[in-house]
Amino acid sequence: MSVDGGSGDDIRVSIGGSVNEGGQVGIGRNISQSYVRTHTEGPAAVTEAELAELRRAIEAVKAQIVADAPPEQRAAALERVGELEEAVVADEPDLTTLQYIRKWFGKNLPQLAGAVTGLIIHPVVGKIVEAAGDLAAEQFRRLFGGSANG
Repeated sequence: MSVDGGSGDDIRVSIGGSVNEGGQVGIGRNISQSYVRTHTEGPAAVTEAELAELRRAIEAVKAQIVADAPPEQRAAALERVGELEEAVVADEPDLTTLQYIRKWFGKNLPQLAGAVTGLIIHPVVGKIVEAAGDLAAEQFRRLFGGSANG
């Protein structure tokens, strides 16, 4: 709907969805809105099989940490991988946490940094980030290079 306020101001009103469905209302000049999907809905939804694939990859990295990390760093490294998993499967992926974890491994356990980076750029993680929307995908590309969908 478009309304002329009499002073030449053209005010555009955009209404979509309902309150129960989390609809948005934008009123004013130069309004721009976007909808952020979670990784469990929409056309880029991640399947349970894909999540299971990602969990297997995470477990493989945990096993590598147990085998290769010095005993005094093992618990902290496993904790970081747990944080990585939580950051990825949250309703909105926490890319700042992923960046922190990658840097932590680079500084503290560089011999395992490649395996952890492999989790961060895993195709399923990319799909989760893409499902979170354009802003998350752009941030992912900025932080980790390449595309968010692997």
